[in-house]
Amino acid sequence: MRALKDWKQLFAITLSALLVAAPAHAVVTTSGTPAALHDETDGDAEADRQAVSREIERFRSSSISLSQAMAIAEARHAGATTADVSFDGASGVPVYRVKTLHNDRIWRHTINAATGELIGGEAALPLGELDTEDRNNLAALGAIRHRLADAVRVAERAASGKAISGGLVRERGRLNFAIVVISGDDLKEVILEPPGARTKQR
Repeated sequence: MRALKDWKQLFAITLSALLVAAPAHAVVTTSGTPAALHDETDGDAEADRQAVSREIERFRSSSISLSQAMAIAEARHAGATTADVSFDGASGVPVYRVKTLHNDRIWRHTINAATGELIGGEAALPLGELDTEDRNNLAALGAIRHRLADAVRVAERAASGKAISGGLVRERGRLNFAIVVISGDDLKEVILEPPGARTKQR
């Protein structure tokens, strides 16, 4: 989903304000469909657009929502919080790939998008094996009150659609939630700054 950072259909919203305010305060701009949902592209713009369309269609026909997939993964470990989640309908069975943070480990889960079942168990990676930026981002995530699940709900209301991915991004030195929402025929990226994120930066 990193390719989505290149689009120009971004808008910044303060999460704390939107949690108590109507989504009408957000201005959503749309400039078309992005080149691809995944990093893996072959440079063929038309093929990329078709791949995006197929992925969106598979997402829309899935029984499990992104929020449900996060809840399923978080329930595996009491107190876990989602750091990154994305839909993958590129091949085989459509799934959600969910990374949760728990006890100084990142847990990777693959959730069947049709049934909600965990596929292939789960894998854990100690935070010490991550690079400095990722460790700092995850430390900030653990220190703030709001969670990615909160940001997904806000983004879906603000963009009038359903979230297909979400995660952490650093913009101008600030840690934000980045949520990609399917709204009609458009993909929109919503950037939300969690309250307290500025003061928790290193």
